Amino acid sequence: MTIKKFLDNFEEYFCVWTLIFMTIIVFLQVIMRYVFANSLSWSEELARFIFLWLSWIGASYAVKTRDHFRVEMFADMIKGKKRVLFEYFVLIVWFVFSLLLVWYGTKLLIFLNATGQVSAAMDIPMTWPYAAVPAGCLLMCARLVIEIYKLHKGIYNPATKKEEKA
Repeated sequence: MTIKKFLDNFEEYFCVWTLIFMTIIVFLQVIMRYVFANSLSWSEELARFIFLWLSWIGASYAVKTRDHFRVEMFADMIKGKKRVLFEYFVLIVWFVFSLLLVWYGTKLLIFLNATGQVSAAMDIPMTWPYAAVPAGCLLMCARLVIEIYKLHKGIYNPATKKEEKA
């Protein structure tokens, strides 16, 4: 596997493996609770933290695959050059929002690090689960820049919602 292929598909690999790992942990918790009548104290918390990371990195992957929910009713009424300008506007607003989440998420991480807050069951620093927000949004910002580039180069046609050869 080449580095380019890994970087291009990082979010997909991450989501698949974390989903597998989370499923195993939850399955182990169910077996321990109902078969052995002895539940694990850390498994639910770890599954919750993994789900946070899965969700935020998955949001970045959804930018790449254009699978985020959108209201297309008004966008479909816009034709031609105005549609491309509308898509630029949407991508730039989305980028700025993601950048704000990176900024404020990082500020929250700095605060949590200063307070030394740890999780209840696993006793790990709370900066680890909360780091999912700035990490996922930073990846989302990178994917949005790529989408803006594709729109600028004419690789992506918003009217047909398909990529074309440049």
